Amino acid sequence: MQHFMNLRAEYFEKVKHGSKTVEMRLYDEKRKKIAVGDVVTFTNLGNGEQFSATVKDLQVFSTFDELYSHFDKTSIGYLPDQIANPSDMLSIYTAEQIATYGVVAIVLDTF
Repeated sequence: MQHFMNLRAEYFEKVKHGSKTVEMRLYDEKRKKIAVGDVVTFTNLGNGEQFSATVKDLQVFSTFDELYSHFDKTSIGYLPDQIANPSDMLSIYTAEQIATYGVVAIVLDTF
């Protein structure tokens, strides 16, 4: 099955070039339809460029704190010299959304 997701330009480039291998999202109804082996086509919100990646693994967590503790910071999009802070996700999702849906780590294999 194929899925479509939008990414901010900086994250699009990191996923496209393989430095960010885990896409973090709410585990909402749309993400519950994703399965291992599915293809996700990402669209760069900055310029409309697209590329696709295969879903290698899915891991569901209650919070981003839990998710962050299971992955190294570069795989989720941080630079080696940055501090990985789960509260950064509150700039994208509300605490209520996270509590309602939980979160999912979509582990990608780009091609």
